Amino acid sequence: MKKNLSKRGISRRDFLKLTAAAACLSIIPPFPRKISAQTPGNNELFWVTDIPEIMNNGNYHSGIDGLINLMGNNGLKFYRSSDESNEGGPLGMIASNDVVLIKVNAQWKYRGCTNSDLIRGLIQKILDHPDSFTGEIVIFENGQGRGSLHCDTMGGEYPIGVHANAEDESHSFVYLVDTIFKDPRISYYLLDPIRTTMIGPNDHDTDGYRTYENVSYPCLTTAGGHRVELREGIWNGSYSQNLKLINIPVLKHHDTGGSEITASLKHFYGVLSMADGQSGFRHYAGLGETCGKMVASVRTPVLNIIDAIWVSHGSLWGYPKATTTRINQIIASQDPVALDHWAAKYLLYPINGEQRHHPSFPGIAAWLHSAALTINSQGQLYNPDKGIFVHSVTNEESIMATHRLAVAPPDITFSPTEGTIGTIVTLTGADIPPSRGKILVGGSPLQVLRWNTTGITTQVNKVTSTGSLHVNLQPRPYRATSPILLSHTFMVRPPVVEALPVGLGSKGDVITVPGRFFGTKKGKVYIEYEKDGQPRRASCPIKLWTMEPATGTSEVRFRIPQIKYSGPCVLIIANKVGALEKPFTIG
Repeated sequence: MKKNLSKRGISRRDFLKLTAAAACLSIIPPFPRKISAQTPGNNELFWVTDIPEIMNNGNYHSGIDGLINLMGNNGLKFYRSSDESNEGGPLGMIASNDVVLIKVNAQWKYRGCTNSDLIRGLIQKILDHPDSFTGEIVIFENGQGRGSLHCDTMGGEYPIGVHANAEDESHSFVYLVDTIFKDPRISYYLLDPIRTTMIGPNDHDTDGYRTYENVSYPCLTTAGGHRVELREGIWNGSYSQNLKLINIPVLKHHDTGGSEITASLKHFYGVLSMADGQSGFRHYAGLGETCGKMVASVRTPVLNIIDAIWVSHGSLWGYPKATTTRINQIIASQDPVALDHWAAKYLLYPINGEQRHHPSFPGIAAWLHSAALTINSQGQLYNPDKGIFVHSVTNEESIMATHRLAVAPPDITFSPTEGTIGTIVTLTGADIPPSRGKILVGGSPLQVLRWNTTGITTQVNKVTSTGSLHVNLQPRPYRATSPILLSHTFMVRPPVVEALPVGLGSKGDVITVPGRFFGTKKGKVYIEYEKDGQPRRASCPIKLWTMEPATGTSEVRFRIPQIKYSGPCVLIIANKVGALEKPFTIG
């Protein structure tokens, strides 16, 4: 929904060579231990690599899809829902009625701002909430007088015009809201016009900033009518806590002698107001304390996602192109200190070996340490009611747990692309991992029938839901080898019958119904009807239930039960994943 502004490289191969060279210099240690997927709360990082450059899946983004899938596989659920799934559960992060604030970098444009393709994919996943999303999504930024959600800011060597960090440079944040989604649940708000307006604790009408100790935070009314007061929550006569913050900075060089880099902590300089009188302290002696206090005492992000599709290793502005490198990665965590340490060391530093980008460099180490000290002394972050499961933050790699996922290269194919329990599926392609491992659909393992370098043959024997699901390849050794993701690859279908061959039958008749996707495991057939004002259900004895595993061609043969009823009813054919209903008449 539109909001008035006053209210509202190097190649992958070369990059891997640089990373390998850094490992030889003992810059990159072995991956830390992995922890149980059932115990969120450790200092976990979720690292998605090899994200395809081509956007060909509507509003979805394979990097975001992979991230949410990877988190779910390791116990951190994106959706808060009573229904347990790979991506959701009662302790998930985003509830269906939340107001979700997405903090982007929009003080700059080109590759100096957050990748809007990532934001597009994230918004789509929020809208896909399994309980139907009824809240609001707000893209926001405070560029301290230089911000633009239109991605048309000027300065330095920038050419005139809109230049978003996206495959299509016209896809600014405003364009996403106004043109791509055009949905009243989605809005934007540029904080620059209100950054100098300071308001009191009882002012719930004016858009402006409140102060808390030596930091400040915005209070505003969104396009959807929600009164957001960032530290306190959502005001509606009293405060509610259905307010979630997702922090998505672009990874880049910042300056020399200041913060050195921009990552998740420094990104909070686009949340507070520099007009609150503390700008001098924040540049840069108070950087760590300021960002730590914003995280611990104002609003803790449920998730920090570092955008490293393009990394600006040589400029703050993300321009000219020679100062940027495409590495097609994202990395996320609920621990911003661990995240910034890891991203600096393993994503930014290996690009050109700039020592000032390494987290051991004094200019970075000091503010990382200060932020950690501030956060941990404020009572840590753990708050499961708000979807936060990290306790103490850390820059010690020995207590980080890194989970890594590579998005599948385009020459791995999965066929067929739809099916149900019992469907035989094959994977072929030059990049099939040689070591036999696991294949999972929507988090459920497939039965591996054959695995070699020319292809993999599997059979679906369990799924938790219908719909479009991700496929994960997990080659051995599991702890040392990154899984490979095929995003939205397999569509799980409930039983399908185009039309009943007969719509009328008598008690005792044997009826044969052809269709698709009945499954190889015997299901159920029911007759539902109403008698004496009460709904009734009767089971139909099944004589034959079959499905061809390769094609899904199916057939069920059943007998109409001997019930004391004649007239219209509903015929139900159900298997382990779903059911179909067809009108029927018992004569």
